Amino acid sequence: MNPYILATLLFGLGLGTTITFASSHWLLAWMGLEINTLAIIPLMAQSHNPRAVEATTKYFLTQATAAAMLLFASTTNAWLTGQWHIDQMSHPFPVTLITLAIALKIGLAPVHSWLPEVLQGLDLTTGVILSTWQKLAPFALLLQIQPTNSLILIMLGLTSTLVGGWGGLNQTQLRKILAYSSIAHLGWMILVLQFSPSLTLLTLLMYFIMTFSMFLVFKLNQALNINMLTTSSTKAPALTALVPLVLLSLGGLPPLSGFMPKWLILQELTKQDLGLLATAAALTALLSLYFYLRVSYAMTLTMSPNNLNGTISWRLTSLQLTLPMSVSTMASLLLLPLTPGIAALLVL
Repeated sequence: MNPYILATLLFGLGLGTTITFASSHWLLAWMGLEINTLAIIPLMAQSHNPRAVEATTKYFLTQATAAAMLLFASTTNAWLTGQWHIDQMSHPFPVTLITLAIALKIGLAPVHSWLPEVLQGLDLTTGVILSTWQKLAPFALLLQIQPTNSLILIMLGLTSTLVGGWGGLNQTQLRKILAYSSIAHLGWMILVLQFSPSLTLLTLLMYFIMTFSMFLVFKLNQALNINMLTTSSTKAPALTALVPLVLLSLGGLPPLSGFMPKWLILQELTKQDLGLLATAAALTALLSLYFYLRVSYAMTLTMSPNNLNGTISWRLTSLQLTLPMSVSTMASLLLLPLTPGIAALLVL
């Protein structure tokens, strides 16, 4: 892609998200979401293969539907209450409709089906943008409207954690595994949204760090399915030893960084007398942990045959930037001791 066009599209991505962040009016927020969607569409279809074009079309139709629902709900709210301000949503009908529209936009279950299919059709670089940056603007709106309908948020969150774990069990494609991982993590964020918005932001940030690390690792290894990871030990032995720990951090095992948000969320849910819900969410995390262990097993305990593809790759020097990957990998492993300080910052 022409670098000027690429720079323009990336600027559009940043501009759309920033407009949504800064807006207090529903029309302006909707406009930011549309700019964001239109900027990423050419990035998704840039490889010109049929699979990428199909994924782009699915993404466009899904986002257009969600944006239309959001515009309809905000217009209905203005009709019923006379208010266009995001933080003054009072009528339950438009609030529920906007919550469902944002759920469709970010890929929460049960309106999640588009996310694994779209992510599977993209290259890893565009996939990491879709999995991280594209979730910022919808979450900014969710945090501003503070939905009062607690039951719908709890149902969306619990369904997402369950579907995210269950759907990834029989996957062999790494991008689909990361898509179901995204659905499960989004479920945890939505579960605690109404009780502690700052904790939702912390969980989102930790998810971004760990997912960014995994996408860069797969890109370095040029791996698209689990079997392709078996040659990673010949390409980057030290990294191969660390990546299973990042995967276990995604699963939320102590003493890794990914345990911190799950620990704080379970603590918050029990404070709200939702012990049964906390138990159910913790059990659904075991499903996700299973397919993270499958990927870890393929990387560290499986040796590929010494064919030409396996033996020649380590002789070639990689031109990829490894600093972002190393920083995000270390952050995915070592942040748990900082939990008291981070929790204190959340209170502020």
